[in-house]
Parts: sequence; structure tokens; C-alpha cells
Amino acid sequence: MTPTAVRTLVVGCSDWPLVALGVASDESALVLGAGRVVAATGPARAVGVALGQRRREAQFLCPEVRVLARDEGQEARGFEAVVSALGTVTPWVEVRRPGRCSFGVRGPVRLFGGESALVRHTAEVVDAAVARIGAGVPAGTAAGPGCRIGVADGAFAAGLAAHSGGAAPEHSVIVPRGGSPAFLVPLPVGVLLPVGSAGGSTDLVDVLIRLGLTTLGAFAALPVADVLARFGTDGLDAHRLASGIDDRPVGHRPAPPDLAVSMAFDPPVDRIDRAAFAARSAAEALHERLSARGMACTRVVVEAETEHGQRVSRRWRDEGVLGPVAVADRVRWQLEGWLHGPPAVRPTSGITRLVLAPDEVVPASGRQLGFWGGVSAADERAGRACARVVGLMGPGSVRIPEWRGGRDPGDRVVLVPFVEPLREGGSGACPGRGGKPEVEPWPGALPGPSPAAVHLEPVVVDVVDAAGAPVGVDGRSRLSAPPDRLIVPQPPAGSRQVVAPGERVVAWAGPWPVDERWWDPLRRRRRVRLQVVTADGTALLVVLTDGRWTVAATYD
Repeated sequence: MTPTAVRTLVVGCSDWPLVALGVASDESALVLGAGRVVAATGPARAVGVALGQRRREAQFLCPEVRVLARDEGQEARGFEAVVSALGTVTPWVEVRRPGRCSFGVRGPVRLFGGESALVRHTAEVVDAAVARIGAGVPAGTAAGPGCRIGVADGAFAAGLAAHSGGAAPEHSVIVPRGGSPAFLVPLPVGVLLPVGSAGGSTDLVDVLIRLGLTTLGAFAALPVADVLARFGTDGLDAHRLASGIDDRPVGHRPAPPDLAVSMAFDPPVDRIDRAAFAARSAAEALHERLSARGMACTRVVVEAETEHGQRVSRRWRDEGVLGPVAVADRVRWQLEGWLHGPPAVRPTSGITRLVLAPDEVVPASGRQLGFWGGVSAADERAGRACARVVGLMGPGSVRIPEWRGGRDPGDRVVLVPFVEPLREGGSGACPGRGGKPEVEPWPGALPGPSPAAVHLEPVVVDVVDAAGAPVGVDGRSRLSAPPDRLIVPQPPAGSRQVVAPGERVVAWAGPWPVDERWWDPLRRRRRVRLQVVTADGTALLVVLTDGRWTVAATYD
């Protein structure tokens, strides 16, 4: 434990999207956000449903599962009632996202007579608040389904303690004072994924695993100088967390009062869309003021004043610095809780003034642009346009391409939700943003150039030799005969014809076999790829899978 470590209590509910939608914990259900599973009940997880899966994969594992769409407005409204109830415990509650909040225990622990008593009282408060908002959680079930409480030195260790504990207060994990480093030693390095930018954390964890550093203890044992030299400042921050040091950024300090941004409304607003649109401009202005002084915000206070003179405020914090999109998202969530929340937390009149005040700042790390291939003015404009659409329609409404790598053209680029503006170094990456994609070599990948079009629905064809016999492969992935023609069944009415029926093959290359994920029966893929050129000059990529040839892509 370091002198800056703050004894922290975290209330975390990874299944809050389910709780907010009123789903019972014994029901087989999941919540989808941006096309992927963001929460699942215990019965669904028991049969293999996991976070991040696509809907089709989850329904294959659990056909009877109930699929629900994510409602972030409902999540924000419900959690605001929980945070407001925690105001009876301490007024210094920090919200990180709907379903997760924290506060320092130094004051409350004296009031309630110890950390164990504080945990029990906090669980009772959260339980009662969840029951009042009608989330379908009966009284007496502690902090509700999936909601857990943990106490440790720093919010990072406290969050992991909450995740590893049980829902009942007696099963909550209280890490002894100074015991955070020992508690973190056996945990996998994958818990570092939420730290910092999504892409950077993913790359760091992947490299650590390939180096054999699979636990936080192994990573923390590395010399600090070596970590900084190899992984930079992001790796240094992750190393501090793995070592049990408080997750407050180095150099954090209170923000000057003149950095606050205020916005007046006349007439008063009581609609989320109008207030959220204005909050987007306020967040941009706050970011510009901070950037002009070389600062970045790690905690922001959202304050609103109503027509009747009522003032409400809430503190929001994130794992890293808060950019304009992150601030605008948190303002929108907070306004959802205030304007559409339960009557106990709802203001008595419309909002006349909105204030965004940076409560804690750090020196901005900045960014280094390259001489060629760096972020351009067009990228800046595209980022602002995407950010505006996301602010109006919500997260997941805009997707951008990201290079992932793979052995087939269809695996190399995926569409991911737009998260941060391009100038902030968001998680989504597109080729135009950084020049050529930097991906690891993939043994067995097709040689370049890549095809111009990858077909969403591969076209079934028959590949035959000169005698009209089907072309196959043996156990060593060798062709039974040179391909001579492609026979295409009659395409459905209205569909585009990729290749003419009976087209002769004038040149071919391959085959390139690949056997992926042989250790996973559900995701294993074994196939043979073949590049062919037909008599009309069309170049195609045909793939043999489970005894069937298909046209997977077309070259330009």
C-alpha cells in the first residue's frame, strides 16, 4: 500500500442491464448491445452464453433464451435511484457507469462502526432502492442479482474484490488494509482490459499472455524501468494497478474553478434530446478549455439548476481520462436519471442551467502526429460528425471498420461501434486513420493482394475437372485433379450472378489449407482455399468446406 492509496468501497453490478429491465435472475435471458451480449442471467451462462458473443452464437448455445435489446436510458434512470439512496451513506459517491459506483470509506466507516457494518448497511440501501424502482428483485436479496460489494485499497482492487465476492453481504470481499498487492497476485491479466483505451489494453494483455505473464503478480514482478521502456505510459499505468497501487493517475490535482462550462436554457428544458444536444456542445467546450492548458479530466461534476431554484449534482469518473464523447455520454445518462427517473429523484421543474465542472485533472499526454499518414483535417471532421450522430442516436448507432487480422479476407476487417473521436485515439481504427494496418503475421493466410469484394452470402459452385468429375482434396490437402470448370446452379431471382454457369478455368493457384481452433469443437474451421481465373478474366476465391465449394470473394 502506498501513501496515496484510498480505502474504497465499490458497488458493482455486471448484470445491471438485466436488473434495469426487470428480468428475474432465474430466467434464461440475455441483453444485446451493438449486436453482442452485454449481460446474461445465470441459467444462460451455465450453458455457455458469454459476454461479447453474437446473437446467433448465443442462441445456438441456448435456443430458449429470451433476447432483449439494451436500454441505456432505463439503466441510467434506475441506477440514479440507487446512487441517490447511497447519499444517506455518504455524499461523495462517484459513478463510473450505470451499474457501478464507488466512494471512499474513511468517513462512513466511522459512522457505521467498521467496514463490515458499512458493507451490510450499503447492501441494505442498494437492495431497498432496487426493490423500489420495480426491478423485480424481492426484498432481502442483498444487492440484487449480480450486484456485489468489495472494499480494498483503491477502486481497481475494490472493483475486483466486488466481482469475486457474492451477492449476500456476508459473501462480500473486504481486502485487509495493505493487502491489495497480495490479493491481486493470482488474478489473470485479462482484468486489465477496461483500463485506458480499449485497443491499447487489448494489445497489452495479448502481448503479456504471449510472453507467459498470465497473472497480475507475474506482471507486477517486472522492473518498472523495463515496463516503461517496452510498453510506454499505458503499460506503466497497468503495472501500477497490477502492483496494488491506487488507480488515481500520477499528478492528479484539483481543477481551477474557471474551467467550468455552464449553459443556460430559456425556456427550461424537460426533454432528454434537447438537453443532450446542448450537453454535447458543453462537453466540446470543456475539452477545448482543458486542452488549451495542457490538461485532461479524470473526474467531472454534472450540476443542474431547475426553474424552482433546486440544485442537483453528481460526480462521474472513468478508468482513464474523460474525452468530450465520454463526458457527453455521462451527462446524457445523468439527465436520463434526473428527468425521467423515479419521483424521489426527479426535479420538480425543468432545467434552466447546466454546469460541467472538471473536479480532477491530470497533465494531458497529447498525441504525436506522423509526417505522412497521420490524422488529417478530414479525419477530424469525420470524427466530429460521427460523435454528433452517436450523441443523438446513442452508442452503437455508428460503426467504423477496424483491422483485426486473419487468414481469410472476411476476417481481416470488422465493423466496431464508434466510441471516441478520431483525435482522441478511440478504440475503433480504420485504415485511413493510420495508413497501413499494423497486424501480426498469420501463418496460412492468403497471399496478397486482397480481393475487392467479400460476399456476405458465399455462392455455392461445383468445381470439376476436364472429365467432369468433382474436384476434391485428400488428407494432405492435395487436389484430386486440376480444376477445369465452375458449374454454378441457377441463382435465385433478383440475386446478382457472380460467375457465369459452366465458366472455364484458365488459371489457378493453391490450394491453401487451414485448420483453425482445433481445440474448440464449436468454433473449429477446416477448409481449403483456391484462387481461380475464368475465361472472361474474372478472378475468384473459392473455398472448400465440409465437402462443398463456394465463391467467397471476387478480385478486381
